[in-house]
Amino acid sequence: MSPRSPPPLDHDALAVLPTVPAVEDAGLRPPSSGAASEKGLSNGDCDGKPATSSPHPPHISLDKDHLDEKRVDVVAEETSSLASDEHVITTGQDVSDMLISDRDDGDACWTLRSVLLSLVGASFQAVMTVIYRFKPTQVDISSTFLVLLIWALGVAWAKLLPTRDSLERRYGKGRLPARIVALAHAVNPGPFGLKEHVVATIAATSASGASQAIDVFTTQKLFYPANTVTATTAVLGTVSISMFGYGLAGFFRPILVYPSQMVFWSQLPTIDVFQVLHWGEVARNARRTKIFWFSLAGMGVFEVFPAYIAPWLNSISVPCLAAIKATGQTARTLTNVFGGSNSNEGLGLLSVSLDWQYITSSATSLPLKQQGNAWIGIAICYVAMAAIYYSNTWSAKTFPFMSTSLFSSDGSKYPQNSVFVGGVLDRTRLAQHGFPSVAGTYAWGMLARNLAIGGMIAHVILFWGRDVIVAIKQSRNRSQPDRHWIAMQRYRGAPWWWYAACILISFVLGLVISITENTTLQPGSYMGSLAVGSIIAPFSAVLYAILGNGISTNQLVKMVAGVISPGRPLANLYFYAWSHEIISQSINFSGDLKLGQYLKIPPRTMFVTQVIGTIYGAAVSYAVMTSIVSQKLEVLLDQNGSSAWSGAYFQSLNASAVTWSLAKYMYGSKTPYFVIPMAVLIGMAAVVVHWIIHRRFPTVAGYSTSDLVLPTVFLYSAWLTSGQNCIMLSTILVGVVSQVVVRTRFPRLFRDYNYLVGAGLDGGALIAMFVLSFAVLGAAGRPKPFPTWFGNADGYADHCPKPHS
Repeated sequence: MSPRSPPPLDHDALAVLPTVPAVEDAGLRPPSSGAASEKGLSNGDCDGKPATSSPHPPHISLDKDHLDEKRVDVVAEETSSLASDEHVITTGQDVSDMLISDRDDGDACWTLRSVLLSLVGASFQAVMTVIYRFKPTQVDISSTFLVLLIWALGVAWAKLLPTRDSLERRYGKGRLPARIVALAHAVNPGPFGLKEHVVATIAATSASGASQAIDVFTTQKLFYPANTVTATTAVLGTVSISMFGYGLAGFFRPILVYPSQMVFWSQLPTIDVFQVLHWGEVARNARRTKIFWFSLAGMGVFEVFPAYIAPWLNSISVPCLAAIKATGQTARTLTNVFGGSNSNEGLGLLSVSLDWQYITSSATSLPLKQQGNAWIGIAICYVAMAAIYYSNTWSAKTFPFMSTSLFSSDGSKYPQNSVFVGGVLDRTRLAQHGFPSVAGTYAWGMLARNLAIGGMIAHVILFWGRDVIVAIKQSRNRSQPDRHWIAMQRYRGAPWWWYAACILISFVLGLVISITENTTLQPGSYMGSLAVGSIIAPFSAVLYAILGNGISTNQLVKMVAGVISPGRPLANLYFYAWSHEIISQSINFSGDLKLGQYLKIPPRTMFVTQVIGTIYGAAVSYAVMTSIVSQKLEVLLDQNGSSAWSGAYFQSLNASAVTWSLAKYMYGSKTPYFVIPMAVLIGMAAVVVHWIIHRRFPTVAGYSTSDLVLPTVFLYSAWLTSGQNCIMLSTILVGVVSQVVVRTRFPRLFRDYNYLVGAGLDGGALIAMFVLSFAVLGAAGRPKPFPTWFGNADGYADHCPKPHS
């Protein structure tokens, strides 16, 4: 799970994406041309054929016996001569060389077992991802529990079902019909291998990507009931969105996957778990395994308390407890500043959360550079939101302190369905009801996110552009020095036209939907949405790969949609889906491709795995979404929701779609909100100024001025404008302990246990939430609340006073 939580500034870290050294400088030779030896590849090449143009470099033997001799655990001291106990891991090169082994056992990928487990895992991941879209805090589901679930099923399968060897030992070799023996081997080929495990997991994470792509159809069901969405539209539309993003990920592999500097930090806990479960022959790994299981079991038991028995543990607010009987203006101010247990309750200042499902391993895995910039942004957000509301900027006091809803100018709920008939603006009714307004803090959120978008484009070009060009050249001449990329040259690559076919098929599906279905999106606007997404995707993906956070681009794409399709909020949502969502999908799929490179999954196997998982996940996601919307409609439309369910995310999507569809009226040069679209240019200008300062002053007081990443600062300056805010302090404290204290003072401890413990805590929390969601929280029917007491009293869980009290 990696939520909205903050993440990391490291003055010790090297400049992000430094120019990679020449191959000779890295101590490696580029692969020479010629036919690859087939020795040792019969079991190792999962797509059935050896590489034909790039054999493994001479310093890595493909001989199976040699592989067996050289097997070492990723944390063993002999993994790298550089991996001394004193070396502090700071850069992507450190991660590649010292944290992740390039071991490749040559085990099989595709088996009957891995295929069936892929479907099981995809079902689970799709269900949980959809459920968390309706939570008060947006969380990306960690794959840790998924890894454990598939591992448990795979190991049980291997032990309980007969194998070819067990049958021959029992009945004698050659005494059973060959067909029976062959069938037994096909069903159970023996011990559950790492690559089987990885393939099943990646199919499942691809399914979760499809679950995120279904957001537009969820919003349509909630806020545009007159424009019915059919199952066929939703499923095929989700496939179109997801697979277009996958096609882009395939084209961007040279800059997003191959270089060492592209780490995808959120993958590191998952990799640690894979290696602990399958490479347990080293003594140190046995200790790591115990620590992992202790972390998982302990959090699995504890999570029941903050998630069900005592939600107060998720939002312990001393100021609210001290003034529990406050009323009137004092109560409102206390709740606005210190409340944060429910969606849009308040800033959550000084609240302490003990609920790991919202803290997550992002606080332990994301680099200090990213987290430090995020902390700066959060500090700005506290000040900006309070200043905007209490100075009555944008008439903020007319509306709630925090809200993602639309309002009339008098503060009442805006009659959206009366003004937009069938998803299209009725100008007569618009004149009658006036233009919608948004909460002042929500307007700040839109402004800050636009700053981040402009800043991201400028930052990638000015600070990292030269190094991206180097990475592209290295891909073309096959001189990429990353040792994991080199190890992958034993396998045939997935050709570019496979990814082009994904893009073409996705384009046709989307075009058919925009023409034949009730989307109100014109074909020309549909093509424009794909163009916008394709242009922005590599910028956002580079930032995510290097630092662990992308930039929310939905404000920009909705702004463009408002210009292209004025007066059509539903069309605005679909424009968002085929632009912002393909950006998100390209990042998700690139992260999985990087995981495949780290763990040596052949590229062609990766392609098939991700396509199957995406298509299957689209169908499952739609079914789950429909069930939740029908059962929780009332609470999802409420601006505060409950501590367990919330429609705040979809309310936000709808609010911005409606306002941007009126861009001419709401964001024009003579309107109060004009600064919001202009923020894109302001963000760009700010980064240009930062770059000029960096060129003149590379370091200040021993700190590199390039460590300041303004798009990340801008992004987190909007981080508190919706959702639960009670987790901020706890997330920052966990990040400080992990990245400031343990990483720098105890580097060996950090290397061995940091990512592993985070993964264990994620897994335990998610196991508990999975059980609770279906057992008592109402995901499968009527909820069964815990008896009322102080820890879950009526009202806000943190005991802050209700605004009307």
